[in-house]
Amino acid sequence: MTLLTVLIVIVIVMALLFDFVNGWNDSANAIATVVATRVMSPTVAVLMAAAMNLAGAMVGTEVADTMSKILHTGPEYASQQGMLVIVMSGLLSAAIWSALMTLIGMPISGSHSLIGGVVGAGVAAAGTKILIGSNIQKTLLAMLFAPALGFIVAYFFYVALIWMTVRWRPSTMNHTFGRLQVLSAGWMAFTHGTNDAQKVMGIITLALISGGFQPVDPQGKFHVQFWVQLACAAAISLGTAVGGWKVIKTLGHHLTKLGPPEGFAAETSAAIVLTVAASFGIPTSTTHTITGSILGLGATRGISSVRWGLGEKIVLAWVFTLPSTIAMGGILYWGFSWLIGL
Repeated sequence: MTLLTVLIVIVIVMALLFDFVNGWNDSANAIATVVATRVMSPTVAVLMAAAMNLAGAMVGTEVADTMSKILHTGPEYASQQGMLVIVMSGLLSAAIWSALMTLIGMPISGSHSLIGGVVGAGVAAAGTKILIGSNIQKTLLAMLFAPALGFIVAYFFYVALIWMTVRWRPSTMNHTFGRLQVLSAGWMAFTHGTNDAQKVMGIITLALISGGFQPVDPQGKFHVQFWVQLACAAAISLGTAVGGWKVIKTLGHHLTKLGPPEGFAAETSAAIVLTVAASFGIPTSTTHTITGSILGLGATRGISSVRWGLGEKIVLAWVFTLPSTIAMGGILYWGFSWLIGL
Protein backbone atom coordinates (compact mmCIF):
# COMPACT_ATOMS: atom_id res chain seq x y z
CA MET A 1 0.00 0.00 0.00
CA THR A 2 1.46 3.36 -1.03
CA LEU A 3 1.82 6.36 1.28
CA LEU A 4 -0.79 8.21 -0.77
CA THR A 5 -3.33 5.44 -0.22
CA VAL A 6 -2.62 5.32 3.52
CA LEU A 7 -3.06 9.10 3.77
CA ILE A 8 -6.38 9.18 1.91
CA VAL A 9 -7.75 6.43 4.17
CA ILE A 10 -6.67 8.42 7.25
CA VAL A 11 -8.22 11.59 5.82
CA ILE A 12 -11.56 9.85 5.26
CA VAL A 13 -11.52 8.39 8.78
CA MET A 14 -10.63 11.81 10.25
CA ALA A 15 -13.37 13.46 8.21
CA LEU A 16 -16.03 11.05 9.44
CA LEU A 17 -14.72 11.40 13.02
CA PHE A 18 -15.10 15.17 12.79
CA ASP A 19 -18.55 14.77 11.24
CA PHE A 20 -19.56 12.58 14.19
CA VAL A 21 -18.24 15.10 16.74
CA ASN A 22 -19.91 17.92 14.83
CA GLY A 23 -23.26 16.12 15.05
CA TRP A 24 -22.61 15.43 18.74
CA ASN A 25 -22.14 19.14 19.52
CA ASP A 26 -24.76 20.38 17.09
CA SER A 27 -27.57 18.06 18.16
CA ALA A 28 -28.50 20.91 20.51
CA ASN A 29 -29.09 23.20 17.54
CA ALA A 30 -32.07 21.19 16.37
CA ILE A 31 -33.56 19.85 19.59
CA ALA A 32 -32.53 22.06 22.53
CA THR A 33 -35.72 24.08 22.35
CA VAL A 34 -38.09 21.16 21.75
CA VAL A 35 -36.56 19.32 24.74
CA ALA A 36 -36.64 22.45 26.92
CA THR A 37 -40.35 22.96 26.23
CA ARG A 38 -41.02 19.24 26.94
CA VAL A 39 -42.84 18.84 23.65
CA MET A 40 -40.65 15.79 22.94
CA SER A 41 -38.65 13.53 25.20
CA PRO A 42 -34.85 13.81 24.83
CA THR A 43 -34.55 10.32 23.35
CA VAL A 44 -37.31 10.79 20.77
CA ALA A 45 -35.97 14.27 19.92
CA VAL A 46 -32.41 13.08 19.17
CA LEU A 47 -33.67 10.18 17.06
CA MET A 48 -35.90 12.54 15.07
CA ALA A 49 -33.01 14.97 14.63
CA ALA A 50 -30.71 12.16 13.47
CA ALA A 51 -33.23 11.03 10.86
CA MET A 52 -33.78 14.57 9.57
CA ASN A 53 -30.03 15.21 9.54
CA LEU A 54 -29.62 12.17 7.33
CA ALA A 55 -32.33 13.39 4.96
CA GLY A 56 -30.92 16.92 4.79
CA ALA A 57 -27.40 15.70 4.11
CA MET A 58 -28.59 13.82 1.04
CA VAL A 59 -30.13 16.91 -0.56
CA GLY A 60 -27.94 19.15 -2.73
CA THR A 61 -24.20 19.78 -2.80
CA GLU A 62 -23.99 23.60 -3.08
CA VAL A 63 -22.36 24.05 0.34
CA ALA A 64 -19.96 21.15 -0.33
CA ASP A 65 -18.90 22.86 -3.57
CA THR A 66 -17.92 26.02 -1.69
CA MET A 67 -16.02 24.11 1.02
CA SER A 68 -14.03 22.15 -1.56
CA LYS A 69 -12.65 25.42 -2.91
CA ILE A 70 -11.06 27.07 0.13
CA LEU A 71 -7.54 25.92 -0.85
CA HIS A 72 -5.68 25.98 -4.16
CA THR A 73 -4.55 22.57 -5.34
CA GLY A 74 -1.61 21.76 -7.60
CA PRO A 75 2.10 20.99 -7.31
CA GLU A 76 2.99 24.70 -7.16
CA TYR A 77 1.23 24.87 -3.78
CA ALA A 78 1.77 21.43 -2.25
CA SER A 79 2.47 17.86 -3.33
CA GLN A 80 -0.31 15.29 -3.35
CA GLN A 81 0.94 13.89 -0.05
CA GLY A 82 1.27 17.42 1.33
CA MET A 83 -2.33 18.32 0.45
CA LEU A 84 -3.62 15.20 2.17
CA VAL A 85 -1.58 15.99 5.29
CA ILE A 86 -3.03 19.52 5.25
CA VAL A 87 -6.58 18.20 5.15
CA MET A 88 -5.85 15.50 7.75
CA SER A 89 -4.34 18.05 10.15
CA GLY A 90 -7.23 20.46 9.69
CA LEU A 91 -9.82 17.78 10.34
CA LEU A 92 -8.09 16.49 13.47
CA SER A 93 -7.74 20.02 14.81
CA ALA A 94 -11.45 20.69 14.28
CA ALA A 95 -12.47 17.37 15.85
CA ILE A 96 -10.35 17.95 18.97
CA TRP A 97 -11.68 21.49 19.53
CA SER A 98 -15.31 20.48 18.92
CA ALA A 99 -15.04 17.52 21.30
CA LEU A 100 -13.51 19.67 24.07
CA MET A 101 -16.24 22.31 23.74
CA THR A 102 -18.97 19.64 23.74
CA LEU A 103 -17.62 18.11 26.95
CA ILE A 104 -17.83 21.47 28.76
CA GLY A 105 -21.27 22.26 27.31
CA MET A 106 -20.30 25.09 24.96
CA PRO A 107 -22.15 25.32 21.60
CA ILE A 108 -19.53 26.24 19.00
CA SER A 109 -19.38 26.38 15.21
CA GLY A 110 -18.13 23.23 13.54
CA SER A 111 -17.73 25.32 10.40
CA HIS A 112 -15.40 27.77 12.11
CA SER A 113 -13.46 24.83 13.59
CA LEU A 114 -13.08 23.10 10.23
CA ILE A 115 -12.09 26.19 8.28
CA GLY A 116 -9.68 27.27 11.01
CA GLY A 117 -7.96 23.89 11.10
CA VAL A 118 -7.61 23.57 7.31
CA VAL A 119 -6.46 27.19 6.91
CA GLY A 120 -3.89 26.81 9.70
CA ALA A 121 -2.46 23.63 8.18
CA GLY A 122 -2.49 25.12 4.68
CA VAL A 123 -0.61 28.25 5.74
CA ALA A 124 1.91 26.14 7.66
CA ALA A 125 2.53 24.15 4.47
CA ALA A 126 2.64 26.81 1.78
CA GLY A 127 1.92 30.23 3.22
CA THR A 128 -1.12 32.39 2.52
CA LYS A 129 -0.83 31.90 -1.27
CA ILE A 130 -2.58 28.53 -0.92
CA LEU A 131 -5.78 30.14 0.39
CA ILE A 132 -8.70 31.01 -1.88
CA GLY A 133 -9.52 34.22 -0.09
CA SER A 134 -12.87 34.96 -1.72
CA ASN A 135 -14.49 31.68 -0.65
CA ILE A 136 -13.02 31.84 2.86
CA GLN A 137 -14.16 35.44 3.24
CA LYS A 138 -17.67 34.61 2.06
CA THR A 139 -17.90 31.75 4.52
CA LEU A 140 -16.55 33.67 7.50
CA LEU A 141 -18.74 36.70 6.82
CA ALA A 142 -21.81 34.47 6.67
CA MET A 143 -20.91 32.87 9.98
CA LEU A 144 -20.28 36.27 11.59
CA PHE A 145 -23.63 37.64 10.41
CA ALA A 146 -25.57 34.45 11.26
CA PRO A 147 -26.17 35.31 14.96
CA ALA A 148 -27.36 38.81 14.05
CA LEU A 149 -29.68 37.49 11.35
CA GLY A 150 -31.03 34.81 13.68
CA PHE A 151 -31.59 37.46 16.40
CA ILE A 152 -33.40 39.91 14.09
CA VAL A 153 -35.58 37.33 12.32
CA ALA A 154 -36.57 35.65 15.62
CA TYR A 155 -37.32 38.98 17.33
CA PHE A 156 -39.72 40.21 14.66
CA PHE A 157 -41.14 36.74 13.97
CA TYR A 158 -42.05 36.29 17.64
CA VAL A 159 -43.49 39.81 17.94
CA ALA A 160 -45.70 39.11 14.90
CA LEU A 161 -46.66 35.72 16.35
CA ILE A 162 -47.75 37.25 19.67
CA TRP A 163 -49.70 40.00 17.90
CA MET A 164 -51.61 37.44 15.82
CA THR A 165 -52.43 35.24 18.82
CA VAL A 166 -53.03 37.94 21.43
CA ARG A 167 -56.58 36.69 22.13
CA TRP A 168 -55.58 33.04 22.45
CA ARG A 169 -55.66 31.29 25.81
CA PRO A 170 -52.29 30.12 27.19
CA SER A 171 -53.47 26.51 27.03
CA THR A 172 -54.41 26.91 23.36
CA MET A 173 -51.04 28.54 22.63
CA ASN A 174 -49.07 25.73 24.25
CA HIS A 175 -51.14 22.97 22.65
CA THR A 176 -51.03 24.46 19.12
CA PHE A 177 -47.39 25.47 19.10
CA GLY A 178 -46.38 22.26 20.84
CA ARG A 179 -47.54 20.41 17.75
CA LEU A 180 -46.04 22.95 15.38
CA GLN A 181 -42.73 22.77 17.21
CA VAL A 182 -42.27 19.17 16.15
CA LEU A 183 -42.31 20.41 12.55
CA SER A 184 -39.99 23.35 13.24
CA ALA A 185 -37.50 21.14 15.10
CA GLY A 186 -37.54 18.69 12.18
CA TRP A 187 -36.94 21.53 9.73
CA MET A 188 -34.06 22.81 11.84
CA ALA A 189 -32.48 19.34 11.91
CA PHE A 190 -32.96 19.04 8.14
CA THR A 191 -31.16 22.37 7.52
CA HIS A 192 -28.36 21.21 9.81
CA GLY A 193 -27.84 18.27 7.49
CA THR A 194 -27.88 20.46 4.37
CA ASN A 195 -25.22 22.72 5.91
CA ASP A 196 -22.88 20.84 8.24
CA ALA A 197 -22.72 17.41 6.61
CA GLN A 198 -22.06 19.03 3.24
CA LYS A 199 -19.03 20.88 4.62
CA VAL A 200 -17.29 17.58 5.30
CA MET A 201 -18.37 16.22 1.90
CA GLY A 202 -16.59 19.18 0.33
CA ILE A 203 -13.40 18.57 2.33
CA ILE A 204 -13.32 14.86 1.44
CA THR A 205 -13.87 15.71 -2.23
CA LEU A 206 -11.02 18.23 -2.03
CA ALA A 207 -8.77 15.49 -0.66
CA LEU A 208 -9.85 12.94 -3.28
CA ILE A 209 -9.17 15.33 -6.15
CA SER A 210 -5.87 16.56 -4.65
CA GLY A 211 -4.63 12.99 -4.18
CA GLY A 212 -5.65 11.93 -7.67
CA PHE A 213 -8.36 9.55 -6.44
CA GLN A 214 -11.12 11.48 -8.20
CA PRO A 215 -10.67 13.04 -11.64
CA VAL A 216 -11.41 16.71 -12.20
CA ASP A 217 -14.52 17.22 -14.30
CA PRO A 218 -13.38 18.50 -17.74
CA GLN A 219 -16.27 20.99 -17.75
CA GLY A 220 -15.40 22.21 -14.28
CA LYS A 221 -18.56 20.82 -12.68
CA PHE A 222 -18.49 19.85 -9.01
CA HIS A 223 -19.32 16.26 -8.14
CA VAL A 224 -19.62 14.52 -4.76
CA GLN A 225 -19.46 10.77 -5.04
CA PHE A 226 -22.52 9.00 -3.64
CA TRP A 227 -20.55 6.98 -1.08
CA VAL A 228 -19.04 10.21 0.29
CA GLN A 229 -22.49 11.77 0.61
CA LEU A 230 -23.89 8.68 2.32
CA ALA A 231 -20.93 8.25 4.70
CA CYS A 232 -21.03 11.91 5.81
CA ALA A 233 -24.80 11.80 6.27
CA ALA A 234 -24.50 8.65 8.40
CA ALA A 235 -21.63 10.01 10.53
CA ILE A 236 -23.31 13.30 11.41
CA SER A 237 -26.59 11.52 12.09
CA LEU A 238 -24.89 9.06 14.43
CA GLY A 239 -23.25 11.95 16.31
CA THR A 240 -26.60 13.69 16.62
CA ALA A 241 -28.19 10.49 17.92
CA VAL A 242 -25.61 10.34 20.73
CA GLY A 243 -26.69 13.83 21.78
CA GLY A 244 -24.49 16.48 23.40
CA TRP A 245 -26.58 16.74 26.56
CA LYS A 246 -24.52 19.48 28.22
CA VAL A 247 -24.82 21.66 25.12
CA ILE A 248 -28.56 20.94 24.94
CA LYS A 249 -28.95 22.16 28.54
CA THR A 250 -26.92 25.29 27.81
CA LEU A 251 -29.04 26.33 24.83
CA GLY A 252 -32.42 24.97 25.87
CA HIS A 253 -32.54 25.62 29.61
CA HIS A 254 -29.97 28.21 30.61
CA LEU A 255 -30.10 31.08 28.09
CA THR A 256 -33.75 32.07 28.51
CA LYS A 257 -37.08 30.57 29.51
CA LEU A 258 -38.75 28.79 26.60
CA GLY A 259 -42.30 27.61 26.01
CA PRO A 260 -43.71 25.98 22.86
CA PRO A 261 -44.43 29.34 21.12
CA GLU A 262 -40.89 30.57 21.84
CA GLY A 263 -39.34 27.27 20.76
CA PHE A 264 -41.32 27.28 17.53
CA ALA A 265 -40.28 30.88 16.80
CA ALA A 266 -36.58 30.22 17.48
CA GLU A 267 -36.39 27.06 15.37
CA THR A 268 -38.42 28.46 12.49
CA SER A 269 -36.40 31.68 12.36
CA ALA A 270 -33.07 29.85 12.41
CA ALA A 271 -34.27 27.34 9.80
CA ILE A 272 -35.33 30.17 7.47
CA VAL A 273 -31.86 31.78 7.66
CA LEU A 274 -30.08 28.45 7.14
CA THR A 275 -32.30 27.37 4.24
CA VAL A 276 -31.68 30.62 2.36
CA ALA A 277 -27.91 30.39 3.00
CA ALA A 278 -27.73 26.75 1.82
CA SER A 279 -29.63 27.58 -1.38
CA PHE A 280 -26.84 30.03 -2.26
CA GLY A 281 -24.12 27.52 -1.32
CA ILE A 282 -22.98 29.62 1.66
CA PRO A 283 -21.70 27.50 4.58
CA THR A 284 -23.41 28.96 7.66
CA SER A 285 -23.05 28.07 11.33
CA THR A 286 -26.19 26.40 12.65
CA THR A 287 -24.90 26.99 16.18
CA HIS A 288 -24.49 30.73 15.69
CA THR A 289 -27.88 31.01 14.00
CA ILE A 290 -29.98 29.16 16.59
CA THR A 291 -28.17 30.87 19.48
CA GLY A 292 -28.91 34.25 17.94
CA SER A 293 -32.55 33.23 17.45
CA ILE A 294 -32.96 32.15 21.08
CA LEU A 295 -31.44 35.44 22.27
CA GLY A 296 -33.67 37.38 19.87
CA LEU A 297 -36.94 35.92 21.09
CA GLY A 298 -35.74 36.24 24.69
CA ALA A 299 -35.11 39.94 24.12
CA THR A 300 -38.78 40.46 23.19
CA ARG A 301 -39.64 39.89 26.86
CA GLY A 302 -37.08 42.39 28.11
CA ILE A 303 -33.34 42.50 28.67
CA SER A 304 -33.57 40.79 32.07
CA SER A 305 -35.18 37.66 30.59
CA VAL A 306 -31.90 36.62 28.96
CA ARG A 307 -28.82 35.38 30.80
CA TRP A 308 -26.42 37.68 28.98
CA GLY A 309 -23.49 36.47 31.10
CA LEU A 310 -23.87 32.98 29.67
CA GLY A 311 -24.29 34.53 26.21
CA GLU A 312 -20.95 36.29 26.66
CA LYS A 313 -19.26 32.99 27.57
CA ILE A 314 -20.68 31.36 24.42
CA VAL A 315 -19.48 34.26 22.26
CA LEU A 316 -16.05 34.02 23.91
CA ALA A 317 -15.88 30.34 22.90
CA TRP A 318 -16.74 31.41 19.34
CA VAL A 319 -14.01 34.06 19.36
CA PHE A 320 -11.36 31.56 20.45
CA THR A 321 -12.46 28.89 17.95
CA LEU A 322 -10.68 30.28 14.88
CA PRO A 323 -7.29 31.16 16.45
CA SER A 324 -7.23 27.93 18.44
CA THR A 325 -7.97 25.66 15.47
CA ILE A 326 -5.66 27.64 13.16
CA ALA A 327 -2.77 27.22 15.62
CA MET A 328 -3.60 23.56 16.23
CA GLY A 329 -3.90 22.84 12.51
CA GLY A 330 -0.48 24.36 11.84
CA ILE A 331 1.18 22.48 14.70
CA LEU A 332 -0.38 19.18 13.63
CA TYR A 333 0.76 19.73 10.04
CA TRP A 334 4.37 20.28 11.13
CA GLY A 335 4.18 17.21 13.38
CA PHE A 336 2.72 14.92 10.71
CA SER A 337 5.13 16.24 8.08
CA TRP A 338 8.10 15.47 10.28
CA LEU A 339 6.67 12.02 11.09
CA ILE A 340 6.29 10.92 7.47
CA GLY A 341 9.30 12.85 6.16
CA LEU A 342 7.64 15.35 3.84
